[in-house]
Amino acid sequence: MDERRTPVLVGVAQWIGPDVDPREAATPLDAMEHVVRAASDDAGVGARALADVEVIGVAGSVGLRTWNAPRPLAERLAARPRREIVTAIGGEMHLDLVGHLAREIEAGRLRSALVASTHNMRTLRRARKEGVALDWSAAGEGRAELFGVDRPGASDAERAYGLDRPSSVYPIFENALRAHRGLDVETHRRRMGALLSSFTRVAAANPHAWFPVERSADEITRPSADNRMVALPYTKYMNSVMETDQAAAAWLTSAAYARALGISEDRWVYVRGGSTAEEHPWFPTERPDFAACPALRDAVRGALAQAGAALEDIDAIDLYSCFPVAVEMACEMLGLDESDPRGLTVTGGLPYAGGPGNGYTTHSLAAMVERLRERPGALGLLTGNGWYLTKHSALVCSTAPREKSGAPSMPGPVGEAVRCCAQASGSGRIETWTVLYDREGTPERGIVVGRLEGGERFLANTPPDRQVLEALAEGEQIGRTGRVVHADGRNRFDPA
Repeated sequence: MDERRTPVLVGVAQWIGPDVDPREAATPLDAMEHVVRAASDDAGVGARALADVEVIGVAGSVGLRTWNAPRPLAERLAARPRREIVTAIGGEMHLDLVGHLAREIEAGRLRSALVASTHNMRTLRRARKEGVALDWSAAGEGRAELFGVDRPGASDAERAYGLDRPSSVYPIFENALRAHRGLDVETHRRRMGALLSSFTRVAAANPHAWFPVERSADEITRPSADNRMVALPYTKYMNSVMETDQAAAAWLTSAAYARALGISEDRWVYVRGGSTAEEHPWFPTERPDFAACPALRDAVRGALAQAGAALEDIDAIDLYSCFPVAVEMACEMLGLDESDPRGLTVTGGLPYAGGPGNGYTTHSLAAMVERLRERPGALGLLTGNGWYLTKHSALVCSTAPREKSGAPSMPGPVGEAVRCCAQASGSGRIETWTVLYDREGTPERGIVVGRLEGGERFLANTPPDRQVLEALAEGEQIGRTGRVVHADGRNRFDPA
């Protein structure tokens, strides 16, 4: 093993902001500085080595007004990195970035890098509600290097029909995958509840979780005063939490540099393999199959191949978990049982542990590093997901170094885009659907993806009539036929 070209994670840290007056709350820059310094403490060397860091990568952050967030962070650390990186939007980005930096170390081009993320939406929204002006600007000359694909996640047509945010798009996949598995609505509800209840058990034991509360399957899936319906079949407790103040950081070096700094080997976690892949077609409603994500499978296979490991060799797993279907789809693509005894999260997941926005995988990586240190020689697998099951990343880590890489994994075939009929008319059949609810739990909008008799796909809204919406929310709708008309610039689907 050439230690100069061997990437190791040597320090990690997470932070949860206290519930204080917005004027007294940590700024995004404060939060990142805190976790970066804590990560160096975790490595056992304090802050003395941070001045020599060569790369600082920061996840795109809500509220921090600067084109170059790494610059003011570097100034606080008295560092002069030669690369300053800000990631594009995506929950897969930090695993992707860590994999990239690990390959830079393997190529001999890098010896020390920091990655950090922060999300301060609770303070930001509370300040807006209370009329408090926050100055979260930070001087940073020039623009940081953009890492990742900077492209909208939804098409203009999808946005026009309400498929414009994760809480409305993921249910489209959820309902399609359920039908593909041949499950009735009630059986599927119980399965989702059991899966998410197991996540809450992990969150309840996680000192860094936003909601460290164990919940039963029924409590998670049944609508109630505290758990309103958001979009069929998801209640509030099944959605990724957004209003948090959280930050995380990881420090990556070559093994040789870690040794030179005097970092104890019991802190080292080797980056054994990393891979990324994108779904083709890109936009959700252009994909031929709503119950498959072949690029997710490709990303994991690629990381495992580089790590010289198989899925059955993995000891700890964290699957990206913004919504139930993100976990279920990963299980579907990888052949994992949703009740796998290894567990499917090391944090408790996005709805319960938090770490939303671009930041979750920094938290899952920190949690995985801590888990692996407790189990010398164990292998850990993490996945990330950006936009709408669109972009995928995977990383394999261990306290044991990689002996050799396996054969490169060949990506699967690229799907052909299914174009949607802009002006649909005639008899139609539902491929998948959802119903959106207002904050009082009243159904307010039906969204249908369907096929005309000739096979053309269409997007449509249903009539806003409450009886129609309530009927759509009851039982199986996939395969149901109705009439499609185009009026006032959009398609409308009237159930038969």
